[in-house]
Amino acid sequence: MHKTTTNDTTTIDPNAKKLIVFLDCGDTIIDEGTEIRDEHDVVIQADVIPGADLMVKTLAERGYILALVADGRAQSFKNMLTQNGVYDYFTTMIYSETIKASKPSPRMFKAAIGALDLSEQDCYRIVMVGNNLSRDVKGANQMGITSIFLNWTSRYPKVHADESEIPDYTINNPMELIDLVEKLNEQLE
Repeated sequence: MHKTTTNDTTTIDPNAKKLIVFLDCGDTIIDEGTEIRDEHDVVIQADVIPGADLMVKTLAERGYILALVADGRAQSFKNMLTQNGVYDYFTTMIYSETIKASKPSPRMFKAAIGALDLSEQDCYRIVMVGNNLSRDVKGANQMGITSIFLNWTSRYPKVHADESEIPDYTINNPMELIDLVEKLNEQLE
């Protein structure tokens, strides 16, 4: 359940959906090919993948809790997601820089679960969407989280190296995620 706390009063958002959506950033929301970095390797500018901004906004507006679970530097994500108007749609953001681990490490997923005040018993109602079979898909599969592979870029392998990298679902563009998430949420309710 999505909770909002104001002045020591907790209210449950009646529009919150049961399904929770974890999203990667690079080549899932942001086109890594457009990244411009400063001298400290922080991304200062990048473009969104066509439709990814609308996908994020639509899911949030429909009551889905969104968590960013991404490898990289916190300031890079703040810059890219703010510039593209989607930063404020995330309930929590988990970065490898602050967690001191990278996907597929369970620490990344457990940090997001904890930040949302969930437990590992909630993994059945979480989906992880990402572009990388060896990180996003493998990490989600190891945790019992539904894995969704965004087959959008040619920068990473599209064929699984072993059984642990086989996604539960594959989509080819960000907008396809909306109908899939709605279908998966209906199966939970």
